[in-house]
Amino acid sequence: MKSRNVQEVVPFLWVRSMKRSLDYYVEGLGFRVAKRWTVDGGVRWCRMELGGAALMLQEFAKQPTPKGKLGEGISLCFICRDAVALYDGFKARRLAASEPEVGNSLWYTTLSDPDGYRILFESATDVAEDTTLSTVRRRATKRRRAPRR
Repeated sequence: MKSRNVQEVVPFLWVRSMKRSLDYYVEGLGFRVAKRWTVDGGVRWCRMELGGAALMLQEFAKQPTPKGKLGEGISLCFICRDAVALYDGFKARRLAASEPEVGNSLWYTTLSDPDGYRILFESATDVAEDTTLSTVRRRATKRRRAPRR
């Protein structure tokens, strides 16, 4: 098999409410709907994109939906240029994003979508492991307030 034949992997997530999921991903996280399949005037499936990343969502139709959280045990990691800037935007849009911290030489912030899928936005850094954004911002504020000698 030639490796050039495979072009990308796109997570396919089943959702309970397409409307709720589209609101979250488009209005909240900033994705755009690139392709869609509609049934009876409603979106049943879509491919969404954000920068170079993509996701597909499909709403359960008439079959019974699983009990419990759909996203249990699933994490989607989006590698980006500036996870802290994305976090600030998420907070401005009142999304429940975790405070960024450093792990594995990456700033990361975590969210959960309406169906419980765990979403992480990560960006490379040389800041020390386990550092939190509030610690960095507190230090920066103290430096600005410190009298000059």
